[in-house]
Order: sequence, then C-alpha cells, then structure tokens
Amino acid sequence: MLIDAHTHIFPVVQGRIGGGPTVSIGYGKIRVGADQTLRVLPPAAIETRFPPKVLLEYIDWASVDKAVLLQGTFYGECNQYAAEAIRRWPDRFLGAAFLDPWEPGARAMFDQAVDELGFRAIKLELSEAAGLSGLHPDLRLDDPQVAWLWDEMEERDLLLTLDLGAIGCRSYQTDAVRRMIETHPALRIVIAHLCQPNPRAEQDSALWALWREQVSLALHPGVWMDTAALPAYLQEEGYPYPSVRRYLSMAIDIVGPDKILWGTDVPGLLTIATYRQLADLASEHLDFLSQPDRDKVLGLNALRVYGGR
Repeated sequence: MLIDAHTHIFPVVQGRIGGGPTVSIGYGKIRVGADQTLRVLPPAAIETRFPPKVLLEYIDWASVDKAVLLQGTFYGECNQYAAEAIRRWPDRFLGAAFLDPWEPGARAMFDQAVDELGFRAIKLELSEAAGLSGLHPDLRLDDPQVAWLWDEMEERDLLLTLDLGAIGCRSYQTDAVRRMIETHPALRIVIAHLCQPNPRAEQDSALWALWREQVSLALHPGVWMDTAALPAYLQEEGYPYPSVRRYLSMAIDIVGPDKILWGTDVPGLLTIATYRQLADLASEHLDFLSQPDRDKVLGLNALRVYGGR
C-alpha cells in the first residue's frame, strides 16, 4: 500500500501569510501582498487551482492508493472543500482540518470541523514564511490561550499535524511540543517535513543539533514525522536528490521505521519533480530498509495514524 501522507487541494488560492494575502493569478502563479509573484504550480495550471479530481488523476497515474489532504494559511482555509472530497471518495482520501487557534472564533471553528464536518485531525501550519508565525509573531504552542485545544484533542483522540517551519526559526518550537506531550501524554502528533533537514543546517553543528532534538520527539509513542517536501530543500543537488536517503536513514536510526510517513507536499512539489518521479523515489530512497519496514513507511504507518488505530 502506498499512501501520500501530505497533499493539498484547493479551488483557488485565497490565503493570508505574513507577506500579505495570497491570490491566484493564473498559469500556476500567485500574488502575495501587493506586488510579489510566486510560482506554486507548473504553468499548465491555467487557473492556479488544484481540485480533488486532479489529485486523483495524479495518484492513479503513480499507483498511489490514498492521499491525506492537509491545509494551511498559504493556500487558504478549505475545510468544507476538503470534507466534501473525503465524503465523495472515502476510499482515496483522508484529511485534516485547518485551524488558527489564535484567531477569535477558533473554538467555534474547531467544533464545526470536528462535529459537523467529521474531521479526526487538525493541521497547524506554523512556519514564519507561509504559516501562522508570520501572522502571529509571538505565538507559542504552550500558550495558555490555546491550552483548551490540546485538552479537547486528547480527550477526543484527535490527531494533531504540525508544520514547525525551518530549523532555528521562532516557529521551530521543539521545547513547546515536548511540554505538550508531557502534559497530554495521549495526544497524537505528526510533525511535517521530517523536521526540515537541509544542507545548510547539516553544516552548522548548532542547527543540526536542533534538528536531531526535534526528530527525537518521535521517540514518544504518540509522535510521528512525515517526509513531505524533502526534495525542495535539495534543489541544488538535483534529481534524484540523493541526500534525501541520508536524511531518512539518520531519522530512522534515531526513531525507527514505525515513526515515518511518506509524503510529497504536492501540488507545490510539482514545480520540482513529476508526481511519478516523487512516487518512484519513495522506494529508491528507502532501499536500505527491509521490505516489511519499507511497507510501513510507504503506507501502513499513515493508514494507522490518519485512518484510525
């Protein structure tokens, strides 16, 4: 079984980050704020949108069984949109709701996502460049203001997915996550992007120690990591991004193969490699594992974590 544990769908880009509003402007590009232009999709995406039927075509093309739909501030909140896709294709999609717990009305939004839309996971995109730390510069995961969320999620056995941003940034709150799991030992957490290893951090002993410290959080029985977007940190290396294999090996040496979920971060990664290439590399980068352990990383772990125990 092959499950992509980190994907996105959206009818149009309509988000908000520290640099300003994000808006689709066509041909795979968006505008950020008043005058910044970014490419987030290949030029064939004429309307800069990525609907569920397109994602289905991609995962079918690459023989991927299921995809986990995640959200964030960058593309914009799509809770209803994602919930409808999961209801329509329950055998192909799993997913997490978007939430900004530092915004007024967060409690009502949480109740709607869980009680009305049926989500069993919540995703917090915390990165400075594209997430909540850009909107709330002083936010802390251990802020008493948001302690209600961890209480509710632990009590309801909901999964929390965290993008903690780049190593060393103010969103990289390993200490806060550690306190969360100490005070809420039944809370289940997925940390995205394998904690964001990259060559610059690997060459800096202080930054690399921070990476290893965050990876070690997955030694806790209720913490996992996904592998999404690793090629994006290795663009100078080029395909097939051989350092991905080294980073995976290092992380698995620390926490074991039961704690890693393969993911891509499409559609954004389609500007770096085709989806078929990303799926093919999944097995290639894990060739140091036995087949049973490879099967866990490529799908069985995600099915257990996002699909129920």
